[in-house]
Amino acid sequence: LRCDVDVFTAATPVEAVRVRVRLSRAEAPAILDAPWLLALSACDLDGGVVESEAGPPARLPVPALSQMTAAPEIARRICSPTSVAMTLAYWGPRVEPEALAAEMKHEALDMYGIWPAAVAAAGRRGVLGYLLRFPDWAAAAWCLERGVPVIASIAYTAGELAGAPVEETTGHLVVLTGCEGRDVLVNDPAAATAADVPRRYRRDEFVRVWLERTGVGYVLFSPTGTPAAPS
Repeated sequence: LRCDVDVFTAATPVEAVRVRVRLSRAEAPAILDAPWLLALSACDLDGGVVESEAGPPARLPVPALSQMTAAPEIARRICSPTSVAMTLAYWGPRVEPEALAAEMKHEALDMYGIWPAAVAAAGRRGVLGYLLRFPDWAAAAWCLERGVPVIASIAYTAGELAGAPVEETTGHLVVLTGCEGRDVLVNDPAAATAADVPRRYRRDEFVRVWLERTGVGYVLFSPTGTPAAPS
């Protein structure tokens, strides 16, 4: 059973949504006996981002990895596999970003950042996950408070995100690891070395380049709920 995620956009407002999952394969009983997760995220793209409090301080020990240490021909393109590798290492499984990149690549599109492919790659290693269109910062703070990092899809122009290793981007994945006061703590895989990956960004700027753009995040978590011991 492959991981398929569809995005539906309604031309007019809807009052209710019904989701039906139909299994027509002969091995359907085996599929139903295995662990699986169905997630649905609905949002109003015209509603704007609701202001919310920062939430309690949080700092998750997510291992730092740089995408820039990979082979030069893919180094600038594998922010998603590298972010997934960091999050997997937090929960336990350690996988090289380049190995994940080979697995997650969409050959027809020649892309490494297909969101469902990231969640599927984690699932094959026993780490569950789903995609969520985060409505506000409070939703992200809720995850962090419970020890769950978030892989955030951001986009920004020059000057919009102070301290970022890349001046501007039309699409980039980072790992949100915590928040302290008016700042957010992020593992940014675009840094030149692993030592430079942990970053501190202003929360108002991060909200703008994340929640006011795509607002999409991968939420990956262990069924046991217990992170790996720091190494």
